[in-house]
Amino acid sequence: MNKPIEMKEGEDYTINEKGLLVFTREYHLKRGYCCKNLCLNCPWDYVTRLKEDSLLRSKVRKNTTDHNSGE
Repeated sequence: MNKPIEMKEGEDYTINEKGLLVFTREYHLKRGYCCKNLCLNCPWDYVTRLKEDSLLRSKVRKNTTDHNSGE
């Protein structure tokens, strides 16, 4: 069984102005992977990668549509 991770306020998380727990960059690195929940302090920059992937898909769709309409 997994042992719960002991977290320290200010080191692993902060409480924002709305009273929500926000994990720090250090906590994410300690955890070791991206959870893909669009975390504010994601060290893997998932938000940027998600936008880039979406932009790439849009370009591929446009190129496919342009190519098919030219036949």
